[in-house]
Amino acid sequence: MSFECLDINNITGFDWDDGNILKNEIKHNLKAKVIEEIFHNTPLIIVEDNKHSNSIECRCVAFGKLNSGDYTIVIFTKRDNKIRVISARAMSKKERLFYEQN
Repeated sequence: MSFECLDINNITGFDWDDGNILKNEIKHNLKAKVIEEIFHNTPLIIVEDNKHSNSIECRCVAFGKLNSGDYTIVIFTKRDNKIRVISARAMSKKERLFYEQN
């Protein structure tokens, strides 16, 4: 099944949940504005998170780099042409290998 969250060409901004902003800062030391950077940098790989998607909402995983060059993974959904970040963290070795090979 293909979902619209894979296509981010019509994104108008970000929709942040206060709890997720705090969680990403505390747990992964990533501020919201820094997390947003990967959506503006290339290469950016987006894949559907089949395990957590459902018929109501698609969840996707974005693999990319921050402006600092740090490899980062962002789990998100798309609502009303806005990206809603669920979580973000540094890529694991396995995820980085996937990113570099694709």
